[in-house]
Amino acid sequence: MALPTSPPDPVAQLADLVAGRYVLDEDAPAIAARLVALSIPDGLGPQELAELLTVTLQEVNGDRHLRVRHRPRGAMTTVDGAWEPRYAANARRDAGGIHRVERLPDGIGLLEIHPVMSPIHYAAPYIAGAFAVLAGAPALIVDIRRGYGGHPDTVAYLTSFLYGPAPVHLQDMHSRIFPVRQYWTSPVGAAHTLGPELPVCVLTSGQTFSGCEEFAYNLQALRRATVIGEQTAGGAHPSDVYRLTDVLEAHIPVARSVNAVTGTNWEGVGVTPDIACPAGEALDRALALLD
Repeated sequence: MALPTSPPDPVAQLADLVAGRYVLDEDAPAIAARLVALSIPDGLGPQELAELLTVTLQEVNGDRHLRVRHRPRGAMTTVDGAWEPRYAANARRDAGGIHRVERLPDGIGLLEIHPVMSPIHYAAPYIAGAFAVLAGAPALIVDIRRGYGGHPDTVAYLTSFLYGPAPVHLQDMHSRIFPVRQYWTSPVGAAHTLGPELPVCVLTSGQTFSGCEEFAYNLQALRRATVIGEQTAGGAHPSDVYRLTDVLEAHIPVARSVNAVTGTNWEGVGVTPDIACPAGEALDRALALLD
């Protein structure tokens, strides 16, 4: 008769994931060692455990992508396709991240990204539809003040509408677990693109994070847009999600962005605006600049 087996220790599992997959291999051993040495108080609930593990994970270098989330309705993983239904549902609910698109009274286009840009196979129709509305605008304002992330392929696709048919190298993605991936703009058709000469402003806040930061950083590095608002949050390490328990997910950064112009990224420092102002004033500052 086989003896019953104990469930895997989520803390040990988390330490192994960090040691084997965390993108900054120079920091991974120290982070894993902190987890192994961690004393877990008795009776700690899953939300409190997630918070304790997140604090411990971020003690070494403050990587805000490195965290544990409590999912009362069930933890999942991104590495086996299980998240696809969630991605699809979120894209339908949030229009792929296209929260608002309109033409202001003077014709200037306004595009707001919130909360995140969905994977490209869900987001692309919404983005193309938005730029159909924006076609012919004399200038564009992209509002990512409440933009909390996005997939690199989607960021590249969105950026493509601000260039012509010639591909533009945006960034590379470096990882311990997969080969270098390059991200370029791609032709989106003359009927939709706003072209490389159209004035563009990007609005940011201290909450702008991850893939939305990438969008601002790339355009700023290429001198394609003026960034207006606040210093952004500083997360440049895309993550995979791993199931630790029925209700706990580990978010492990497995890659780092390397901009094609600067050779670096915005991790830990954020995107510095060209025109610094409180986030609430950024739209007015952009309109004044474009007047």
